[in-house]
Amino acid sequence: MFSLAAALSQPHSSRAFPQSHGHACRKSQNTSESRVYKSLITLHVSQSRTELPATAFDILKNAPVIDPATGYQCTALDGVVKQSNDPTLFLQKVFGIDTDYTLVVVMPQLGDFDSAEYAEMLSAVEEDLKSAKIALRVIAIGDEASAKKFASFNGLDLSFIRIDPQGAVHKALNLHAGPNWDVPSIIPSAVLEWFADYVGAKGADRDVKAIARAWLNYMAMCAGIAAPNTLQEIFRGYVGDKNAPERIRSNEVVVIGDKKDPFVAITGVSDVKVGPFQYQQLWKDESGYQRPVELATVRLRVMVEVLTNFGDYVPDQRFLALRGATFLFGSNNKLLYEHIDTGVLSYSKTMVRPLTFLEPYIGKKALNPLGLGDPMA
Repeated sequence: MFSLAAALSQPHSSRAFPQSHGHACRKSQNTSESRVYKSLITLHVSQSRTELPATAFDILKNAPVIDPATGYQCTALDGVVKQSNDPTLFLQKVFGIDTDYTLVVVMPQLGDFDSAEYAEMLSAVEEDLKSAKIALRVIAIGDEASAKKFASFNGLDLSFIRIDPQGAVHKALNLHAGPNWDVPSIIPSAVLEWFADYVGAKGADRDVKAIARAWLNYMAMCAGIAAPNTLQEIFRGYVGDKNAPERIRSNEVVVIGDKKDPFVAITGVSDVKVGPFQYQQLWKDESGYQRPVELATVRLRVMVEVLTNFGDYVPDQRFLALRGATFLFGSNNKLLYEHIDTGVLSYSKTMVRPLTFLEPYIGKKALNPLGLGDPMA
């Protein structure tokens, strides 16, 4: 098993990822270079995560990922961090001034609620980040097809995204993965095979025990086990939040079923159709805050999209439980902000306004990226 503490005590070149030699992207292929993913499957994912390793930047800098736009393999921070011979780095170091920043968002599977919600917010502030000289890099578990589908659905530019097919970056950073439960050995292999078929797991790398284990830990987090902030966030999505801005436009329609004649259709926070029944919600005329079931409706929209394209969004279910993290680095790679996800729907320290940490850099837009009704307005 990989020990993060042991790895950090070793010389840098012998840590989880090999030292990067330049920043040129290379076509991913079945060589020892691309097989680094398989060798990292054995990395240990701890039960809890309370501290950020001091070498997070180095781990990210040397992590191999794939650019979904080209299919080429790169290092995770390729193109968003200045190279060591850049003359401006010397001046920044001498005067201690941060003029350029790197925002690294490590997401779970691209089919995860957290990934979709976060991406919607980030896509709304793309120009603001550019104006503030903040380079954005999103690293998520998936493949080239899932990245393209994800970018299209959430409006996030594909150029920001890099994919990590087997969550090697997440494991090297020792990110959260639930209670770390294992599947009891008494469970017959036939049952595990049935479950893998039931959830639609396919592919040459299908490991039925690993798939069952991932679902076990993921569902445990959904129930609030080893996920201290999850249940309150789920609850907030249903009861509403007087301190949060609106989350859905009045004319937006979320449907389940045939779009021409859906079984469920919800328009904004007003009209609801369920089968033959139609009604209007009691708070249909209220505005300026997150209304009851409003955020739950947004999450329903994501769920419908993912479940109807589950194989595309989640090509490898073995890594379903791995959570994400957020890092903001200054010019000299100094860590300015970090958040480690504690479970499902916990991608920010301030879930009421997830991008609050960016307010010092992009202003009030960080508090209400979508620009909808806001109790602070």
